[in-house]
Amino acid sequence: MAATGFNKQRGITLIGLILVLAILGFLGILGMKIVPTYAEYRAVSAAIVKAKGAGSTVKEIQNSFDKSAEVNYISSISGRDLIISREDGEMQVSFAYEKKIPLFGPASILLEYEGSTAKGGAPKNGKPGQ
Repeated sequence: MAATGFNKQRGITLIGLILVLAILGFLGILGMKIVPTYAEYRAVSAAIVKAKGAGSTVKEIQNSFDKSAEVNYISSISGRDLIISREDGEMQVSFAYEKKIPLFGPASILLEYEGSTAKGGAPKNGKPGQ
């Protein structure tokens, strides 16, 4: 009596391995492009809190933000782009901007960042870049 059982091999094929490595490579490249913009967003968020505490007029807040931007390598937004308003007798500083990250060919990713020192957290005009 001959044994007709097959030993089924387990594992990943070469094509499967190439596909998995391609996906991991794409995600790695995507992460390397997105993480610096998120780090800049966090720096902007910290800089508006610092600027709010450093000044009582619009010009003082803008100048304080510009100084922090220079130190923290913030290039996406400047003091002129801040939305500064008085709410409940207190100055509030907000920002909104877009960051376009080219991927390949016509494909890109658009990230919309916004923040505020107000409790609601969103800029009053609701539109980035205005």
